[in-house]
Amino acid sequence: MPSRRCIRPRAWLALALLLPCCVTATLVQSPAANPAARVQDITVASQALGRDVRVRVLLPRGYAGLQRHYPVLYLLHGLYGDFTNWETFTELESYTRDLPLIVVMPDAGNSWYVNSATTPANKFEDFLTVDVLRAIERRYRVLAVRDHRAIAGLSMGGYGALNYGLKHPELFVIAGSFSGALNAPLDLAEQEPRFAPYLNPVFGARDSSTRAGNDLFRLITGLAPQSAPYLYLDCGTHDPYFIPVNRSFVAALHAGNFAYEYHETPGAHDWQYWNQRISFFLRLLITRGSVRPD
Repeated sequence: MPSRRCIRPRAWLALALLLPCCVTATLVQSPAANPAARVQDITVASQALGRDVRVRVLLPRGYAGLQRHYPVLYLLHGLYGDFTNWETFTELESYTRDLPLIVVMPDAGNSWYVNSATTPANKFEDFLTVDVLRAIERRYRVLAVRDHRAIAGLSMGGYGALNYGLKHPELFVIAGSFSGALNAPLDLAEQEPRFAPYLNPVFGARDSSTRAGNDLFRLITGLAPQSAPYLYLDCGTHDPYFIPVNRSFVAALHAGNFAYEYHETPGAHDWQYWNQRISFFLRLLITRGSVRPD
């Protein structure tokens, strides 16, 4: 049975999307894409990155024939992954078949979803929180308000989702992490040296402002719990990397009186585990009211 720790109810704020008016993004749909298809691969021309980036969008069944607006889940891939992973390696398409929900899966390479400390052109936080949101909300019929906008991800993407939820609480009502690499800007490179070539160029020197500004533990000390999104975390009991840091972060959330839930269930750091947990998380979106089933 899943273990659940400290699930705290709270009142949610209904805030409109706040984005700088000076940043723009355009979106071009692939000419080969079928407008009636549930899975659509699109291209976002990102001003933040100065280049085009691929995004996979999973639409609800019957989207083309209806005029309703839908909540959105932004779903982030892990290290070494890409925008196709979630739809390819899980049963996401089946799980969402009858859900009134749009799922958006952007490509972020091995960026750790932050604005790079060493490569000024790699502004992935700006790309995700400004360019992608704007492009999706212009192209698709979405409920463009915080109460119907969630974000989640696995491993690197779990870290990214919580980072965005804590840094941009006005954007997301729920932020979820599956097997999250929550110590990415801290000691992960020392604990797992094989990740260092992907971490150090992004976060910079040990005393960099990028590391400090993207430290989840530091972020929760400067954020009022009542303004944060509802935080969801889980980790497999046989995960070889991230059980300790997830437990430490949950303890910090508990001490800070944040609204969250945490689960440890049997599983490793693999797609079998993430396939199970995304199904659970989708049900959470319903129980928390972000998605209202037909």
